[in-house]
Amino acid sequence: MTLSPATSPHIAIIGGGFTGLAAAYDLTKAGVKVTILEADASLGGLAGGFDVGGYVLERFYHHWFSNDQHVVNMVRELNLEEQVVLRPTRTGMYYTKNFFKLSSPIDVLRFTPLSLINRIRLGLVVPRARAVKNWMKLENVTAREWLIQTCGKEVFRIVWEPLLVGKFGPYADKVSAVWFWKKIALRGSSRSSDGREILAYYRGGFAALADSIGQKVREQGGDIRLNTCVTGIESRDGLVTAVKTESESIPVTGVLATPALPLIADLVQGHTPKPYTDKLRRVQYLANICLVLELDRSLSDTYWLNVADPNFPFVGVIEHTNFEPPESYGGRHIVYLSKYLPAEDLLYSMSDDEVLDFSLPHIKRMFPAFNRSWLKAHHVWRAEYAQPIMEKNYSQMMPAVETPLKNLFISTMAQVYPEDRGTNYAIREGRAAAKLFIERLASERL
Repeated sequence: MTLSPATSPHIAIIGGGFTGLAAAYDLTKAGVKVTILEADASLGGLAGGFDVGGYVLERFYHHWFSNDQHVVNMVRELNLEEQVVLRPTRTGMYYTKNFFKLSSPIDVLRFTPLSLINRIRLGLVVPRARAVKNWMKLENVTAREWLIQTCGKEVFRIVWEPLLVGKFGPYADKVSAVWFWKKIALRGSSRSSDGREILAYYRGGFAALADSIGQKVREQGGDIRLNTCVTGIESRDGLVTAVKTESESIPVTGVLATPALPLIADLVQGHTPKPYTDKLRRVQYLANICLVLELDRSLSDTYWLNVADPNFPFVGVIEHTNFEPPESYGGRHIVYLSKYLPAEDLLYSMSDDEVLDFSLPHIKRMFPAFNRSWLKAHHVWRAEYAQPIMEKNYSQMMPAVETPLKNLFISTMAQVYPEDRGTNYAIREGRAAAKLFIERLASERL
C-alpha cells in the first residue's frame, strides 16, 4: 500500500536500533515521511559497532540463530544475502576449574560432573522444551521450578542454577519458566543433523546491516538524525503533536518510541494517566557491562563458554573469533566478558581501566597461561537497560504497542515476550508497528 502524498503524514521514530530501522524502512517504502531520532552517534542500538583497527565489531556480542526468519527476510529484501554466513559453533561450560564441551549430544553424555542418568536428563531438556505447545501453562511457574521438575535437582544445581544466578543475580528466583523455555527451545531448533549448533553472522558486523537499512530509509525519503536526544513530547486532546529535542520541537502525525520502558515513561509522564506510567515502570531491568579484549592469540577453542563458578565475575566468556575468524579483525583475537548487574553495582561505575584491572586476575585464574602481554587493547561498553526481567505472568505486565495517546505506539525489547531480545525480533516488531501505522493512516484514524 502506498499512501497519497496529500495526506502528508509525518512519523517520528525515537531510537535507531533495529526496531526503529525496520519500522522506518516499511513506512518510507509506503510513502510516509519518517524522521529517526537517535541519541547515539551511530545506528544499531545494542547491536551497534565500533572500530577495531579499521574493522567494525559489535559493542556487545551478537549472532543469529539459523531459524531467525525475520532478519533473513530483511536481508533478502536488501539483496544482501551473500553477506550472511552460517557456521557451527563450539559451546562449553567452566565448572570446578575444568572446561567441558557441550556442543553436541555426545558432549552432554561426556559431562562427568553429572551422573549418567542426569546427563541423560540434561540431554532431554531440549526435546522436552520443544514439546511444549502451550507456553501459557508455564506462566505461573518460575524457571527454577520448571527446570527442577524437568531435569531434577542435581542437573539444576550443577548446570542451570549458576547460570540463572550469574545472569539475573537478585532476580534469579523470579524469572519466568516461559523465558527459559523459549531460550532452550530456540537454541534446540538451530542445530544441524548431527546435533551441533549452527549460528549466523553478518559479514562486516551488525552495524553494517544497520547502516544498509539506514541508507535504504534515506533513499526512500526518510530523515535520520544522529546525536539527537529526545527530551519530551507535546500533546493535545489525546494526541502527540510534537517531539521535543534539545534544540527544536518537531511537529508529528505519530510517534513510535523504541527505548526502554522507564525512558518512555519519563517522556509521556504528564501526558498519560499515572496508572499507565506506573505500568511502564513496573518492568524491571538489569544493566550489562561488557569488557572486550583484543588479544594477539586465542584463549581457547570455544566460542561460547558458560561460567558455572560463583567466584568468577562474568557469566560468559565469548571468544568471538572462534566464530568470525581473526582475519576479519586484522588478525586480532576478540574476547567478550559479559556481566548483567544492577546499574548501582560498583563494577558498573568503574572506569574502563579499573574494569580491566579487576578482571585480569580472574581471567588468569581461568586461563593460567594468559599473560597481560597478549593484550593489544581493551574496551568497556555499558547498557543501563540491557535485560528486562520477565517474571511470572509477564504477559499481564507487558504493555501493549498502543498507548493512551492515540498516535503514540511503543515497541521495545521488553515486548517481544515470550521471545527474548534479539535483532530478529526487533525487526519483526518494528515491521508490525509500521503495518499498524499504515493501516491507521490509510483509514484516516491518525
